[in-house]
Amino acid sequence: MITAAICDDDIKICAELESALGGIFDGMQVEYEIEVYFTCAALCRSMESGSHYDLIFLDIEFAEDEINGVEAGRLIREAQQNHMVSIVYISQVRDYSLQLFEIRPLNFLIKPLKREAIEKTVSTFLKITKLWEGEFSYSVGRDTHKIKLSDVIYLESRDRKVILHLTRGKTAEFYASLKEIYQDQLKEYDFLFIHASYAVNFDHISAIRYDRLFLADGEAPLPISQGRRNEIRERFSAIMKRRRI
Repeated sequence: MITAAICDDDIKICAELESALGGIFDGMQVEYEIEVYFTCAALCRSMESGSHYDLIFLDIEFAEDEINGVEAGRLIREAQQNHMVSIVYISQVRDYSLQLFEIRPLNFLIKPLKREAIEKTVSTFLKITKLWEGEFSYSVGRDTHKIKLSDVIYLESRDRKVILHLTRGKTAEFYASLKEIYQDQLKEYDFLFIHASYAVNFDHISAIRYDRLFLADGEAPLPISQGRRNEIRERFSAIMKRRRI
């Protein structure tokens, strides 16, 4: 079941987008629920009260006295600490790329919306979420543990141990080679092997600079080793391009 939300102050656009999404999901034989909001404040209040969405189509321009889409995106990512929902921005203008980078949208669609563009966005979303069916396994003594890859923020190698830094502030430790783990379990997913001591989940990255990588949860930045900087930037850009960010 996919739960989606549409937030736009134009009733006609909401109706057209809801109809298009319903047809696309039906054609893909995907179960879904769609909620429609006409203000960002209503959307944010609903999410604060416990409403969960996998995919949000969010307009940017609203009345001057209301929360706009960029501000709502920041509230969702920063105040609510929701880094997993996929946000698709919709707008009549293109001049928002720098403001939206830190929000890490799945896509940016220009009005009037075209069904082909909506369908491609949904296909990309489904491909990405399918990745997170994968699991990461590790052993402690004779016991084997499995966790969802989506729960892994980054892995750290220290004193022959690998430390898993997980969502909700959890950690786990086990003896292993980070290089071997990356090759065997993480390389096919969107993890960046930025340093001999660090492999990071792309979906938990807020920004990348020449020699450092910043995490969405606000932890101290992680170093990118000198010999990997060009490779990491290329891989980061390739993932963004594939996801149409």
